[in-house]
Parts: sequence; C-alpha cells; structure tokens
Amino acid sequence: MPPRRNPLKLNKLQLRTLALAQVLAREPDVARRDEASGDVTLLQLPHAHGDHVHIGPFTVSARDASGFSNPAVWTALERKGLVRGGDPLSITLSADGLAYDTGFGDRFLTPSDH
Repeated sequence: MPPRRNPLKLNKLQLRTLALAQVLAREPDVARRDEASGDVTLLQLPHAHGDHVHIGPFTVSARDASGFSNPAVWTALERKGLVRGGDPLSITLSADGLAYDTGFGDRFLTPSDH
C-alpha cells in the first residue's frame, strides 16, 4: 500500500506555509542548520511588499505566504511536531518538518525578476 498523502492532515494554509518554510530552510543567509539534530532555525521570515514576497530566489504571491503572519498556523505545525517555537520571530523546522511532503513542491514558486 502506498504511503498516505498528508498523513498529519494539514490544511492548505498549513501545507503552503510549511512548503515555503522548507524553501527558506535551504537559504544560507536566513537559516541555520543544526548538524546533530537535522533541525533548521529560520533567522528571519519575509514580509510582503505589494502583492508578493521574496523567498530566497523566488517570488511568491503574498496571499500564498499569508501563513507566515498567522500564529494559528505555527501553533498547528508545532502541535504536529513539524516546527518548534511557534512564534513567527523564532521558528525551527524539525527534521520531520523538513522532510514532510507538502505536495506543493515548486508549484507556486517563480524566479524573482527584481
């Protein structure tokens, strides 16, 4: 039997927020990896300007990134063991959070033109 998609039953906003946090976790300027645990701490979260947000080399619709400023999203992700420090000022993605298949992949990421 194939593995179940979205086994933690995250909603779409939670999935999008986690997917974007996973992208940020790959950016050395905004993330710090703990080699022992595999966790990654995000040193800053992007803020929307206009109708978009810059996430690493990508531009994302501000609407798709709205979960970054939603405390309920971080609380839910923390409760499921995917992040720690549910305060958007200090977010650490667990190894499980980094590996979780959100199903979004690169669907809403486009290279930035500025």
